[in-house]
Amino acid sequence: MTDAPLRLIGDIGGTNARFALCRLGGLPEAERKLPVAEHAGLVEAAQAYLEGRQVEEAVLAVATPVLGDAVSFTNSPWRFSIREAERALGLRKLTVINDFVAQAAAIPLLEARDMVVLQPGEARPRRPRLVIGPGTGLGVAFLQEDSSGRFQILPSEGGHASFAPQDALQAELLKRMRKLHGGHVSQERLVCGPGLLEVARILAEMEGVALKLESSRDVSDGAQKGEPVCAQAVTLFCEMLGAVAGNLALSLLTEGGVYVAGGLCRTLGPLLDGAAIRRGFAAKGRFGGYLQGLPMWQVLRPHTGLLGAAAYHH
Repeated sequence: MTDAPLRLIGDIGGTNARFALCRLGGLPEAERKLPVAEHAGLVEAAQAYLEGRQVEEAVLAVATPVLGDAVSFTNSPWRFSIREAERALGLRKLTVINDFVAQAAAIPLLEARDMVVLQPGEARPRRPRLVIGPGTGLGVAFLQEDSSGRFQILPSEGGHASFAPQDALQAELLKRMRKLHGGHVSQERLVCGPGLLEVARILAEMEGVALKLESSRDVSDGAQKGEPVCAQAVTLFCEMLGAVAGNLALSLLTEGGVYVAGGLCRTLGPLLDGAAIRRGFAAKGRFGGYLQGLPMWQVLRPHTGLLGAAAYHH
């Protein structure tokens, strides 16, 4: 294994680009995080990470759909051509995948200690699994095990489906966010880091409370200190995350389980309201009982995107 050539792997989000090296079949090593805003593009960030080290192959997971050679990030200004990036980095082969394809690829490698139960239940073998996670955006992918034990990953842009309010308060949020975003409001607009911030600001406006909130961290810090609007925003965020996950679980009957991933939920720590997630997840009328039987976990292991990129193969 030590004679296998090094590969560059990356998990490129809207805020940070994480890079590492790995050998075929091995785990990520020499991990490093680079802020997206400090680099002109993906090639420049990769070159800064490599510092002259030579690699022949790379697998990069990106927070945007991969629909062809041209890749344009949803939540950052970076754009690149896969073939041009391959040449610029001197690679024999560059594979680019969606970031939640990488998250899904990591799921079969996780151990019990890497997860915590959000909703108990019995996972059915060879049934679809849902992987969902809020960060700068909202990532979604599905995982399907075949009869031979191999996993097929189904990419998704489910985060960009229209937001569906579940009660009068969420309907008011939607009304106000339509004005902010010029009409269409996707699920991602609310269920992500920037969405948590916007929700808290709208709630503060509705309550007539003056709060200085510049980031989702400000909201979680406020909730930790007991500030009522921030606490309400976090609870509402968790309920909406559960509702989105429930919609997606019904779409493919994900009886293999639901995995909530991503750094934002880890960062929330004990503020992540499991009861609110379960409440939103099961609030589907006649199918509420069905959803209450599906197992759900939170992924605690950090940087699973890099783990999945290291494990990914066609």
